[in-house]
Amino acid sequence: IISDGERVKMNIVHNEAMTVGGTGDVLAGIASCMLSKRIAPFHSACMAAFVNGMAGNMAYEDYGHGMVAGDIIDYIPDVIESYAP
Repeated sequence: IISDGERVKMNIVHNEAMTVGGTGDVLAGIASCMLSKRIAPFHSACMAAFVNGMAGNMAYEDYGHGMVAGDIIDYIPDVIESYAP
């Protein structure tokens, strides 16, 4: 769930293997990158949750329950390339 105190969004892109340690750190890194591009905080958080979830789903397809947070990082460029205008 993402909120700025006025708006609320719910990210439904995830999988059970993303409960492994470090996935929140990956999410924070993605959000920080979005913020560094001067994207509004709420939109940065929403986009980061989506990108993290999609990359996590791709990693899960390849590694299953054996995936680790570092595996998610490898798929971030693919997600951004697929969804960026």
